[in-house]
Amino acid sequence: MAPTLTRRHLFATAAGIATMALLAACGSGSAGGGGGNTVRFGYIGDFNGASLIAIADAKGLWKKHGLKADSKVFTNGPLQIQALGTDNLDFGYIGPGAMWLPASGKAKVIALNTLGDSDRVIAQPGINSMQELKGKTVAVPEGTSGDMILTLALKKAGMTKSDIKVVPMDPSTIVAAVSSKKVDAAGFWYPAAATIKKQVPGLVELAKDSDFKDDVSFPTAFVAGNKLVKEQPDKVKKVLAVLREAIDFRAEHTDEAIRLTAAKLKIPVDQVKADAANNKLLSVDELDALTKDGTVDKWLKGMNDYFVQAGKLKQPVDPKSYYTGDLFMEAGK
Repeated sequence: MAPTLTRRHLFATAAGIATMALLAACGSGSAGGGGGNTVRFGYIGDFNGASLIAIADAKGLWKKHGLKADSKVFTNGPLQIQALGTDNLDFGYIGPGAMWLPASGKAKVIALNTLGDSDRVIAQPGINSMQELKGKTVAVPEGTSGDMILTLALKKAGMTKSDIKVVPMDPSTIVAAVSSKKVDAAGFWYPAAATIKKQVPGLVELAKDSDFKDDVSFPTAFVAGNKLVKEQPDKVKKVLAVLREAIDFRAEHTDEAIRLTAAKLKIPVDQVKADAANNKLLSVDELDALTKDGTVDKWLKGMNDYFVQAGKLKQPVDPKSYYTGDLFMEAGK
C-alpha cells in the first residue's frame, strides 16, 4: 500500500467511525464543551488507559482539585483525538500508535503515562514467522499501536504492507475475526489479545514492542484539545495535578491500583494484573526528570521519525510544540 493511500485511508477510517462513536460515547448534549469545573475525559478500557481515572475516582482526587469528571470509554486513541477536535471531549488517553496525531498538530500531549510493551503481531497456529504472512489476511485497527507494531515487524522482516492483505477492523471485530479464524493474523494488543488466546490454543506471537526497544520507545500519554490548553490553562493544571497524584499512588500502591482498575472496568483482577505486567510504570519524579533532561522529547522525536518512515506524516511538528512538559511540572508546585 502506498504511503499516500495509507494516510488517506487512516483519516477516512478515523473520521468515518468517529461519528457513530461520538454519538454513543459523548451524547448529543456535550457538544458545547465541558462547562465550569466539569472535565470530559476519554479513556481506553485497559490498565494503561483506565488506571489513573480509576484511582482519581476512588480516592476523590477530582473533588480535591475542584473538578468533576465525566469519563467516557473509547476503543482507541484516534477516536479520542477526533472527539477533542470536534469539542466532544476535553481530555483523553492515547497509546503510542496514535502519537502521530499530536505530532501533526491535532492535540497536545499534556502528560506521559507509561512505557508500553502491550502490542503484538499475533497469528494463527502454524504461522511461525513474518515471512509466512506473505499473501495472507492481516487485521489491524489502523492508526493505532496495532498498526505501528505491524509496520515495524514487516520492515524488520524486509516486507511492507503490500506483501500482505491488510483488513482494517475495529478492536472488537478483530477479537471475533481472529478467534473464528476469519483472518490469518493481526496487529493488536493486550489485554484483548489474551481473550483471543483463550479461544485459539497455540496462537503465535510473531512480534512485540520490546523487539524494537533499541530503536524506538513506546510511550502512552494523556492528551487535551489545542483550544482548551490555550484558553483554559488553569483547568489543564488542575487535571494535571489529579494525574500527578494518581501516578504517584499507582507507583507506590500498584496492587491496589490494579484492584481499583479491575473494579472500574468490571473485569477480573488477574486479567488486569497480567495487562499491567506488559508496561513500565513511571513515577512523577521520573517523569519530571525525563522531561527536564530532554528524554521525553527524544522519545517523541523517535516516534515522529517512525511515522514519517511509515508514511503517516510528511512533516511532524517539533515535540516541544505539542508536549506541554512545562505545564506538567508546574502542576506539581
